Amino acid sequence: MTKSPTYRTIAVLDQRPGALPVPLGAAGSASGDGQTRDTLGRPLRDLRISVTDRCNFRCSYCMPKEVFDKDYAYLPHSALLSFEEITRIARQFVAHGVQKIRLTGGEPLLRKNLELLIAQLAALRTLEGEPLDITLTTNGSLLARKAQALKAAGLQRVTVSLDGLDDAVFKKMNDVDFPVADVLAGIAAAQAAGLGPIKVNMVVKRGTNDHEIVPMARHFQGTGVVLRFIEYMDVGATNGWRMDEVLPSSEVIARLHAELPLVALEASAPGETAQRWGYANAQGVYDPRLGEVGVISSVTQAFCADCNRARLSTEGQLYLCLFASQGYDLRSLVRTGAETADDTALAAAIGNIWHGRTDRYSLLRAALPPEAQGTGARRVEMSYIGG
Repeated sequence: MTKSPTYRTIAVLDQRPGALPVPLGAAGSASGDGQTRDTLGRPLRDLRISVTDRCNFRCSYCMPKEVFDKDYAYLPHSALLSFEEITRIARQFVAHGVQKIRLTGGEPLLRKNLELLIAQLAALRTLEGEPLDITLTTNGSLLARKAQALKAAGLQRVTVSLDGLDDAVFKKMNDVDFPVADVLAGIAAAQAAGLGPIKVNMVVKRGTNDHEIVPMARHFQGTGVVLRFIEYMDVGATNGWRMDEVLPSSEVIARLHAELPLVALEASAPGETAQRWGYANAQGVYDPRLGEVGVISSVTQAFCADCNRARLSTEGQLYLCLFASQGYDLRSLVRTGAETADDTALAAAIGNIWHGRTDRYSLLRAALPPEAQGTGARRVEMSYIGG
């Protein structure tokens, strides 16, 4: 199959030319006192770490098969951060206030011996001396066989991607003929291992799987699993995103409420991306036994103002937004010089980078006319920096 121009552009981007210069040197924002704020006053609380750029699914909204084909050039193993390097970097993020680490990919469970990294991260402590909230996002394909080991290593929670209960719909979305039953088995194994509360993410694409919204809600209601509906996003440059394929979260809630009455709930934490809705009982009151759903509205209701997340790519580039086009090369700081000096420089770099952060892509996109939304600078692929 002849490689298209789109393929070649992505391959170059993934190999890191044009990385932004890392701002070094002392700065008040780099003190490591947990008070680091960006230009909009947003703290640094959440670090998402991609541990592999590989995935065994070919979801159309993330890694479409026509681009990520058998000839696609993944990163060589030598380019990936080692577990020790990831932990060193994570330690400096914790010094700047990070309290939660999410492992992602690609499909993170494809990274060999991932339990070793989880154990290293589980040994870290927040500035208050508390364990970190360590979680992982997975497509669920390998979860049944790995859930117990992940829990034993120190993983606390998992989020599983599942875009429908109907096999035909789900296989159309994942494009590798993977059955729903195997993902559900992974969820059951995670529950049995004590990885919870479990969240299930469903990317909703109008005209493709939106008829699965209510069946998904009925399936997970009362199970202890929190189902979240995500608006189809213009991440990366390969998924052919169109605004007319976005089903606004307001419509998702309306469809659910017509069948399963809902009550609005408060946010669970500062910077929470999901709006929470609880199932109501016959009296119209939220019943915790029935559980809840969430909607993530990054297209129609931007939450940039409260975004406290940074993303570390598989090969050590720091991205400040899911929709960014360039990252900062932190790997070079952990592969040169003496370890102590590296950590000092790394801490200063992280503080300076976050202190200068201005990212608010979704807010800016919302101000554009519909025909201009999703255009502009080429964005990094979600499979490279994680969702």
